[in-house]
Amino acid sequence: MVPERAIDVSVVVPTRDRSRMLETALRSVLRQRDVQIEVIVVDDASSDDTPEVVAAFDEPRLRLLRNPVPTGPGEARNRGASEARGEWLAFLDDDDMWAPTKLSRQIDTATDGGSQWVYAGSVNVDDDLWIIHGRPPPEAEVVMATLPRSNAIPGGGSNVIVRRRAFEEIGGFDERFSPCEDWELWIRLMRLGPPAAVRDRLVAYRVHAGGRSRDVAAIVRAARRIELEHETTVDWGLFHRWLAQRSARGGDRGQALREFARAALAGRAREVGSDLVDLTRASLRRRLGRPPEERGGGGDVTWEDEAEGWLEELRRLQVEASDQR
Repeated sequence: MVPERAIDVSVVVPTRDRSRMLETALRSVLRQRDVQIEVIVVDDASSDDTPEVVAAFDEPRLRLLRNPVPTGPGEARNRGASEARGEWLAFLDDDDMWAPTKLSRQIDTATDGGSQWVYAGSVNVDDDLWIIHGRPPPEAEVVMATLPRSNAIPGGGSNVIVRRRAFEEIGGFDERFSPCEDWELWIRLMRLGPPAAVRDRLVAYRVHAGGRSRDVAAIVRAARRIELEHETTVDWGLFHRWLAQRSARGGDRGQALREFARAALAGRAREVGSDLVDLTRASLRRRLGRPPEERGGGGDVTWEDEAEGWLEELRRLQVEASDQR
């Protein structure tokens, strides 16, 4: 009898009432190459057809856990992690997506460097999966120097993978820091040593009206808690600039302008001016009817375009699934 191959990565996907986006996210997970995975979907008390969407995959690597009442994404991730059997843990938000080589590339890079955790490059996409922004990620040395003051890792909680034993050692996600619990976890992971980095664009972070990054007041409260708990000082100029960019790409111009003003007052006036020029150019391109792939104001277009190959297939599958509903 041939022994069953050990699981390399346990993928935990917290979800709540986003079955359409979840379907696309799971497609991106299940097509991972050169890696043995299990996928644990934690349904945080959804009221939509999430259970039916998961069951329709008819996939032995995929299992569903259901919470009777909502607990929040941090606790949902922790519940999934407690059921994991893989050597590595990966977390994917239900509205994000991965390149097919994401997990294998990260494992290889981390193993070669002896790291306990590893991140990759990420692009921002709109609801139709067209790229709207992207730049190469910072080097690991920059991440280590920056994390106590700013979340330097792109792509939110959908980017980093970590050895399961390391995740358990530091205690998992702390829901007190929601919706910045991923940033706070990265700060604690720094105690175990520097991360490894994959420079390629392997994560697609979806920017949309229902995203958690739109709750500006909650994000600010979480950042202030990080300051207190970790005895650090947040770079508020960079922080408000990030909030402004997120708000602008999510379509909330009023909030974006308020956050840009706060960023300028906190010492980032020059960068704010550059951001406003970039966003204006992107808006003009949209109005002039330029192709969707040219929407990315302020990004590295060449670097962004290299993600188009794997996003194109997911875009097609999302349209087909929508037509069938």
